[in-house]
Amino acid sequence: MTITKMSWRPQYRSSKFRHVFGKPATKEHCYDGVPITRSVQDNQFCAVNPWFIAVVTECAGGGAFLILSLNHTGKVDPHHPRVSGHKGNVLDIKWNPFDDLCIASCSEDCTVKIWDIPKHGLLRNLTVPVKELQGHSRRVGLIEWHPTANNVLFSTGYDYKVMVWNLDCPEQVIKNPVKTISFHTDVVLSMSFNTDGSLMATSCKDRKIRVIDPRAGTLVQEGKSKSQKVNKVLFLGNLKMIFSTGNSTWNNRHVALWDQDDLSRPLVEEDLDGSSGVVFPFYDPDTHMLYLAGKGEGYIRYYELNSEKPYMQYLNDYRSHLPQKGLGVMPKRALEVRSCEVFRFYKLVTTKSVIEPLSMIVPRRSESYQDDIYPMTAGNRPALSAAEWLSGQDKGPVLISLKPGWKPEEVYSDLTPGKPQNNNSLESKYAQIRSGLPQQPVIEDRLQAKEGKESNAFNDMSNGRDPLPCSPPKTENELLQTFYRQQEEICSLREALAQRDVRITQLELEIMNLRNTST
Repeated sequence: MTITKMSWRPQYRSSKFRHVFGKPATKEHCYDGVPITRSVQDNQFCAVNPWFIAVVTECAGGGAFLILSLNHTGKVDPHHPRVSGHKGNVLDIKWNPFDDLCIASCSEDCTVKIWDIPKHGLLRNLTVPVKELQGHSRRVGLIEWHPTANNVLFSTGYDYKVMVWNLDCPEQVIKNPVKTISFHTDVVLSMSFNTDGSLMATSCKDRKIRVIDPRAGTLVQEGKSKSQKVNKVLFLGNLKMIFSTGNSTWNNRHVALWDQDDLSRPLVEEDLDGSSGVVFPFYDPDTHMLYLAGKGEGYIRYYELNSEKPYMQYLNDYRSHLPQKGLGVMPKRALEVRSCEVFRFYKLVTTKSVIEPLSMIVPRRSESYQDDIYPMTAGNRPALSAAEWLSGQDKGPVLISLKPGWKPEEVYSDLTPGKPQNNNSLESKYAQIRSGLPQQPVIEDRLQAKEGKESNAFNDMSNGRDPLPCSPPKTENELLQTFYRQQEEICSLREALAQRDVRITQLELEIMNLRNTST
């Protein structure tokens, strides 16, 4: 098999993403004054979801990270509350893909900790985790959530082990992982999963790429490039390929594309440039676009991938004078579809202590929803419980549409034991009002949900946390958002009141009928 050399400036080829461009946020929509960590670990140090941005910060005496609301941009208070329960520097953080209020962190103190964040954000320092995972003998450098199974977490440390954790257990301190993968001979540098999470790819300091069955803990494939020292590896799940970045024998930055079923030789490999920063790869399976962002530099290359030669098609690059230390990526379900946004980064700029949002946009004249660039995408509902996945089941992600006003056809039950039903399933119940189904149970569900929220607020107060929903709006945009939320609440209350009036009328008619029949 011959190795194909990639052409980074190919001839013209028709593509709907050929003119994608990067649009940085204005200064008032950035986060200023963030004490970003000075750690030399080759991680992102930033995690984003539709509610919050989490960023690892520099601090003395242990490790900590900030939780910032997406709506509260601008200058960050230097005394902003932090999550500060680790005894060593925090090395990685990841939001739970199925719970926007749950985040995991790992540290040099050899532990992994799980945190529950209040909806209104932190009003005081958070020091007590919901769960603590103790199993590694040396510092823990990376963590990853399973892409489709709920409450399954993977961690790897400098003890060369990858551990699989089941968080669906009552213990607060978990000391025994459900599986320990220990055939790596050096530090694991990155982990990535295929679409349904049945396979995991790892890159190791021993220059090898491995494809692993994470449930059985067995080695499926192993490969090593003679011309590349691998740093980062990325599963291109829907293409059945693996992408890797690293350094060549001449110390140039090097990329390679592999067949996941045959790691004997790469399909494609090429030198990028002579810079020294690690290249972080990001893949969007919906658009088949691959983004390459170099650590310590200000530009991002992006390509379109396909399953046939030449496999990678160079599109363009975004250039900026602000160098990035790490990047967080917003889930697809929170993108601005009306502005044709297909990807959004959050750049950590240590030189200015700034977090800068960067939107990748497909230029379209129409402001209507563009179906061709927004196929069904992975949502925030798990396809499996942890027990189901550990028993041998595999399922792809639960897909949702990004079209405004779209509602799921089926209500998926919450797979987390002991947790109340979440807002998504309640909203789907509320949608029954418009479909003409019985309405009284919906009102009762709302009242029960309201009582539950009040009891949660009382519990928060008893635990020493302030139950206030949010801080006063600081900008006109925040004021408008608060106004719209109040309008929605008023409409829902009016709707509930109208349903109560209908119910009262029905009861009055029943009473009159009973009186007439009795006489």
